[in-house]
Amino acid sequence: MSLLVPDLHVESVYDIDLKQLKARGVRGIITDLDNTLIEWDRPDATPELVRWMKEVKEQGFSVVIVSNNKQTRVSKIAEPLGVPYIHQAKKPTQTAFRKATRQMKLSVEETVVVGDQLFTDVLGGRRMGFYTILVVPVARSDGFFTRVNRAMERLALGWMRKRGMIPWEDNNGQT
Repeated sequence: MSLLVPDLHVESVYDIDLKQLKARGVRGIITDLDNTLIEWDRPDATPELVRWMKEVKEQGFSVVIVSNNKQTRVSKIAEPLGVPYIHQAKKPTQTAFRKATRQMKLSVEETVVVGDQLFTDVLGGRRMGFYTILVVPVARSDGFFTRVNRAMERLALGWMRKRGMIPWEDNNGQT
């Protein structure tokens, strides 16, 4: 269960302290797309996301979007942002995470994984030794498969909370 506990929990990607990441030696960000950067059903990047991605790049970070979604969905957001992506990543398997670090030419120690789901983003990242950052989903609704994952997450979070494994407060077990 400790593989499901992220290193950091923040409200949104906009709350990630980029200077602090740099001080840790981080040079690359592997980020999920849906409900991490934008709502799962939003067709385009928001102006806020465009500004954040520009700042991330100006700070010298490499970024790769790693998503379990289809190419048409991921490319529609990633390409206008000028960010490489890996679609149908099959997270939490390690293949896409390895591919992303190779694309950025960075080590696991120089890279963080950012996402909104315990069983895909956090588990996948922690299994490989990445520093992981869990964000609160940007939308209250999810697609079908994500709703199933969220139900399992609530059970896992409840179990971990009872054992003092959750270092943050949230809304009744919601991530």
